[in-house]
Amino acid sequence: MTDTASRMLRILALLQVRPAWTAAQLAERLEVTTRTIRTDVDRLRELGYPVDAVRGSAGHYRLGSGGTMPPLLLDDEEAVAVTIGLRAATGISGIEESSARALRKLEQVLPNHLRIKVTAVHETVSKAPENTGSNVADPVVDAEVLSAIATAIHDHHWLRFDEHDVQHAVEPYRLVNWQRRWYLVARDAMTGEWAAHRVDWLALRMPTRRPFAPRPLENDDYSSFVLRTVASTGWAVHARITVSAPAEEVLSRINAAVGVVEPIDAETCVLVTGGDSVEIIAVYIGMLGLDFRVTSPPELVTQLRMLGARYARSVESVV
Repeated sequence: MTDTASRMLRILALLQVRPAWTAAQLAERLEVTTRTIRTDVDRLRELGYPVDAVRGSAGHYRLGSGGTMPPLLLDDEEAVAVTIGLRAATGISGIEESSARALRKLEQVLPNHLRIKVTAVHETVSKAPENTGSNVADPVVDAEVLSAIATAIHDHHWLRFDEHDVQHAVEPYRLVNWQRRWYLVARDAMTGEWAAHRVDWLALRMPTRRPFAPRPLENDDYSSFVLRTVASTGWAVHARITVSAPAEEVLSRINAAVGVVEPIDAETCVLVTGGDSVEIIAVYIGMLGLDFRVTSPPELVTQLRMLGARYARSVESVV
């Protein structure tokens, strides 16, 4: 690599590390004249790199947006950290494929001494299973879908999508990842009602490019909103369970994300809950340690009868 090309790469690297550099600062760092810096910047612009210049007493250079993507310049520690992070990300539901592609590209250009470090970490670290609480496979979310939603959120543009054959037009505010699921927190553009939408249930329509004035959720507590919403509407299977105990007793035994408790009287309440399958709900109900009654959905009633008979048979020889 020639001195000029090497110097230009170093300029790009510096512009990525800090948002603004004066010509004098760059010249001092690279041990050249300010005239050389100006010449190198002109060459970078000719190659398509958007290096902006701010004139005046506070004049400086900064890396603009658009144009050709600058080369990603990492030092040794950063390269190892990013590679290890991508290896871990290949196990995150929804972005496994895109993470694996990025990992392959990075590993191809790693110097041998860094590849040895990364391989050593990979071969000596074990990863436990992520999904141990469900008998249903994790949903897969296209990385481009997440990117499109994130862009609409960032640009404050309406988002249109179909969900269970129903068309929606919303003001998108936040993506939340919880329990290996992605959720979009949004306000209905027509009614103003807030909702948490499971991203793997959405079919995005063409971008609207229609801006909206943001009206954020109170306290900006989007994660808690998702937990509350999922408990009552965000599961594949939902159930209303009458529990023979005060609402306070049930609330003391569950996580807020498990369900919503509605008091009936001093000794009875209803637990509105759900899960990915009736099998999971049946197990969680038993973990309450309280008497309960279930009348719907029919599939859950059947599952509980089957479990009851199975548990009874398991102790018949002992009694």
